[in-house]
Amino acid sequence: MEHLKLKRFPKDFLWGASSSAYQCEGAWDEDGKGPSVQDKAPVIPGTTDFKVTSDHYHRFKEDIALMAEMGFTEYRFSIAWPRIIPDGDGAVNEKGVAHYHEVIDECLKNGIQPVITLYHFDLPYALQEKYGGWINRQCIDDFVRYCEVCFKEYGSKVKYFLTINEQNMMTMFNMGGYATDRERYQANHHMLVAQAKATIRCHEMCDAWIAPAPNITCVYPLTSAPLDNLAAMDYDQLRNRLYLDTIVFGKYPEAFWVYLEQRGCAPEFADGDEEALKNAHPDFIAFNYYGASTVKYVSEEEGKKAKEKLKDPDARANMKEFMTGMMTEPGLAVGVENPLQQKTSYGMGIDPVGLRITLRQLWERYHLPLLITENGCGVPDTLNEDGTIHDDYRIDYLRVHIRACQEAITDGVNLMGYSPWSAFDLVSTHQGITKRYGMIYVNRDEFDLKDMKRIRKDSFYWYKKAIASGGEDLD
Repeated sequence: MEHLKLKRFPKDFLWGASSSAYQCEGAWDEDGKGPSVQDKAPVIPGTTDFKVTSDHYHRFKEDIALMAEMGFTEYRFSIAWPRIIPDGDGAVNEKGVAHYHEVIDECLKNGIQPVITLYHFDLPYALQEKYGGWINRQCIDDFVRYCEVCFKEYGSKVKYFLTINEQNMMTMFNMGGYATDRERYQANHHMLVAQAKATIRCHEMCDAWIAPAPNITCVYPLTSAPLDNLAAMDYDQLRNRLYLDTIVFGKYPEAFWVYLEQRGCAPEFADGDEEALKNAHPDFIAFNYYGASTVKYVSEEEGKKAKEKLKDPDARANMKEFMTGMMTEPGLAVGVENPLQQKTSYGMGIDPVGLRITLRQLWERYHLPLLITENGCGVPDTLNEDGTIHDDYRIDYLRVHIRACQEAITDGVNLMGYSPWSAFDLVSTHQGITKRYGMIYVNRDEFDLKDMKRIRKDSFYWYKKAIASGGEDLD
């Protein structure tokens, strides 16, 4: 459907960008913070660790001032659970609580609305050691208690909370290292219930909106073959609907539940689980988008071979192998390269039409306001001798995706805002600091911290102009 005239972005549209605590804060053991599972995870050879990252913990005022200069009206960031409760289930760390008060206050002082992610991959390591993390139901109660601390402390200042970032990626990629699919989907169920209970408590404790924050994308069948089309339908349930139907409609997607039962890995429900899922009503849907998925049908045997590749540490540094293995479900579907989709130098898809499709699918299925919380171009940048960074490739990426947002709004989608990844350079989970997403350059390399100076890229000035024009000037 083509439009001769696009609607304008709403006046209250949220323009900003995103980050996460473990990827940007540094100060990993300062002021009472406990270690997270990310702090203890093996470091991929050739990449930096998460001990210093972008040093946002000490430089947040400078960073927020730069965001304000760009014209941000929103900044999506995460609170580190082990900074608030160092061991995950014990005493509250008042220094950690105070730090996020300062960050929130600095945002508000600059006219920036904080959008807070409560959990972004950084489970307190103490809980992993104590009872295995999310595989244990105790993690539900500990997570809800942590959320209650955040609601109590920040709920009067913050309008928007997000529960769990990219739960679907944690489950599909088995970030918990579970031995069986049954364990993997049981841990996922515990996260779904924890999210539901946190949503309920947010509504009981403060006058804020709360949403899930999975990584969502439309799914294309590779061919018009009937089995590929069925695979696309099934994969949509696996990748998207498992994480949104449960929180919005209070139940698992039907066909995928049957699939889990027949494989013997359907999760067990405990007393109160079904009630929590049915009574949790999110106010909006936040989601991350990096390109559409393309799938084909895969047999059980072929799918298991693709999964086996993920056990090889070297495969994690190979984006093609990583994405293929992560996007495979034996006997159902396997993610494949789309020959018609452009890609970044790191193999990430460039598909603005897919964003428009995804927005329409989400709106038409759930009829809840939508907020894009990640979307970005992660590639190496070059700092020139004159101190400039010419990142036209990032500008081109942002331009076509912002235009896709406007097209979706014209289609009737209720889109609240656009918060690309990321405001400033941070450490990517698999490619270190070399894979840069920011509009603000952080002057450091993988193992040389240099001076950590903040430098405005060309995309900084372009995004500032785009925001000032309300999304109209994208040249």
